[in-house]
Amino acid sequence: MTTKTTKTSPLRGAIRATALLAAVAAAGAAHAQTKTIYIGMNGGNMERTYSQFVFPPFEKANNVKVVVVPGTSTDILAKAQASKDKAQMQVMTLDDGVMYRAIGMGLCEKLKPSANIAEVPAIAKIKDSAVGLSMGLTGLAYNTKMFAEKGWAAPTSWGDLADPKLKGKVVVQSMPASSFGLHAFLMFNRLKGGNEKNVDPAFKAWPTTIGPNVVEYIPNSSKVVEMMQAGDAAIFPYTLTQAELMKSKGIPMEYVAPKEGAVVLMTAMCVLSNNPESELAHKLQDYLVSPEAQALAMENGSYNPVNPKAKLQGKAAEEQNKMNAILKNAVAVDWDVINADRPEWNKRWNRTVER
Repeated sequence: MTTKTTKTSPLRGAIRATALLAAVAAAGAAHAQTKTIYIGMNGGNMERTYSQFVFPPFEKANNVKVVVVPGTSTDILAKAQASKDKAQMQVMTLDDGVMYRAIGMGLCEKLKPSANIAEVPAIAKIKDSAVGLSMGLTGLAYNTKMFAEKGWAAPTSWGDLADPKLKGKVVVQSMPASSFGLHAFLMFNRLKGGNEKNVDPAFKAWPTTIGPNVVEYIPNSSKVVEMMQAGDAAIFPYTLTQAELMKSKGIPMEYVAPKEGAVVLMTAMCVLSNNPESELAHKLQDYLVSPEAQALAMENGSYNPVNPKAKLQGKAAEEQNKMNAILKNAVAVDWDVINADRPEWNKRWNRTVER
């Protein structure tokens, strides 16, 4: 039996080669058209949640890659300042207090009106230039295992940080570095009769009341769980969001909204000024406050939405209901006053409290 070999004609081979080259060129052109935009935000759980679950629908719909520049709020602000004449990031997310500073420095563009941004309540917008990404509430978290072993009742007040039974068991995030520590200080100040314009009461009382109970002033909250496991941390300022996340990982922790009120701690975002991709950046900002994106962030990372139309189910809905209940008695601090006086507060804190 003879097997025939089919020969490809030179013309047909040329046509196939041309078609293949055209396909490769088209793929290369499509790839070249994919833009990259950069967003500054916290690393860890936030970077994972947004990169894996929230950004992909936007990337697919807009043929764009969204890359996270990770860092704390102060890190991100410093990067934005360093390139303020030609922004290297297109969007940045900052704690609300730091965002007030960024806007004052002229680093943020004005919000562009949209249906999604219109759905966000006024409490989650800052000076027409930033809008909330997620809502947090600083309260107190405590080590349920230690409290149970000691037979202690759950805390109910910011004043419980000064309870003598907690000597050497309180952890506070350093006020100059952390909004958590600052919130605890300001709420204790209110208990002592002060306000944002007069912080003398807290500075005078802290060293002899809460001070002896503090085992360590930490720069951020990343060390809290480690200190709990070592038996060093019984109670500390913390957010509902972080407490729920730690509980989901089996950490023996519970969150309490003090009777004087938890403190609003919002993560806000703005589009940077002098930004070559301003239109696309505003489009990303608008998407991130959409009900769809807000639900993805909550369901996959416990980032409580600022858009009330976000549709949540199951545990995410339960957590949001808890957040909404606490918000009714929440306290919003005066960031304009705080930021004006904070450099002096920081010096005084380092001199009289954390020395």
